[in-house]
Amino acid sequence: MADRLGFVYLDSGAMYRAAALRALRLRIPLDDHAALGRAAEEARIELGPLGRGPVLLDGEDVTAAIRTPAVSDASSVMSAVPAVRRALVRQQRAFAGTGDCVVEGRDIGTVVFPDADLKVFLTASIAERARRRVAELGARGIQVDPVRIEAEIAERDRRDSTREDSPLRKAEGAVEVDTTGLTIDGQVEAVVRVARERMGASSGGGGARA
Repeated sequence: MADRLGFVYLDSGAMYRAAALRALRLRIPLDDHAALGRAAEEARIELGPLGRGPVLLDGEDVTAAIRTPAVSDASSVMSAVPAVRRALVRQQRAFAGTGDCVVEGRDIGTVVFPDADLKVFLTASIAERARRRVAELGARGIQVDPVRIEAEIAERDRRDSTREDSPLRKAEGAVEVDTTGLTIDGQVEAVVRVARERMGASSGGGGARA
């Protein structure tokens, strides 16, 4: 979508995954919220020019390492820690503060960029999301139990929706797009259509887009 619109891209999920990888490498207990916050605060996370390219953590390419199931589980836990969220929200705002940007994440329209010009709330059934996750991991040679993946997604939804800090919810004024059954290209086309209807085909103005 960012490529289609000519915007910078920010994958906030990759930032949480990178912070989680750092915490795991430091052997920080996932219930030590203060230490997790420090690990996120001190993490040097780079997403490449315009948000494209490898994800770097403290100068190391961790693009593949942050997509393992262990990091996914730790990232889900860490994303509910207020100190971690505060640290990464500051980094996200700094990254996206230079111009038009497509930002992906569960609290982008509600917390990180509440004044975004366009907010899109993507939905899909849990079964569909589990199928996509299994296919993504399988393409990288990681075999997982589809039933377990579906349960993990449901648990993540529950945790994200009920956490005290930045709970998952549809932002005020957001356009909801159900992507169940759509291919990646179909999803992109649906959101780009919404963006162009709202803002026109050309970018401009310098505000964050979520």
